Amino acid sequence: MSALRQAVAVELDYPETDGKPMAETDLHRDLMIELIEQLKTHFQDDPLVYVSGNMLLYYEKGNVKKRLAPDVFVVRGVPKHQRHVYKLWEEGRAPDVVFEISSRGTWGEDLQTKWQRYAQMGIREYFIFDPEYDYLEPALNAYRLVNGEYKQLKALGGVVTSKSLGLELVDTGKTLRLRNPITGQFLPTRQEFMQRANAEIERLRAELAVLKRKESR
Repeated sequence: MSALRQAVAVELDYPETDGKPMAETDLHRDLMIELIEQLKTHFQDDPLVYVSGNMLLYYEKGNVKKRLAPDVFVVRGVPKHQRHVYKLWEEGRAPDVVFEISSRGTWGEDLQTKWQRYAQMGIREYFIFDPEYDYLEPALNAYRLVNGEYKQLKALGGVVTSKSLGLELVDTGKTLRLRNPITGQFLPTRQEFMQRANAEIERLRAELAVLKRKESR
């Protein structure tokens, strides 16, 4: 790259939005947010795992048109901190895993254009899921990078293992869930997490009430 092009690249503004909506429907948006939050919680104690989604990922310095916005992505080996955009040349690492929540307007691009670009970037695993069970058959499509090309993984009983995440992706027939293969438990959704927290609060209150009754005797 010439000195002039390098100077231009430095001065370029890399927008934080492409003007497109976050998701086509409530269903797509809710699943995207759920997956992001579940993965953030799962990796919260690892300072070198960054989880994000619906963020512009720029993959060519100096060219603001070379960008994608993965619905969900996970990067190992980069610091966990707030970002406005993800610049591949600054971070030095492509995402290890990308999820795309496919829809009527995106499934073709998810399977063709993005598929090729993600492979070129070196993204190790690529998962596409159709939450409406309408556009893709099967609803969960999984790919792993082998010698620079994506090879499709078989979903046995609707289950695919992500080596990069150390988790299982499970198509329940109603939605996509993430499962810890060691415990056999699904990563909790926000609603499940709140239910467990409320149940724990009620348990502690009951124990406290028992202690107070004993002390009052």
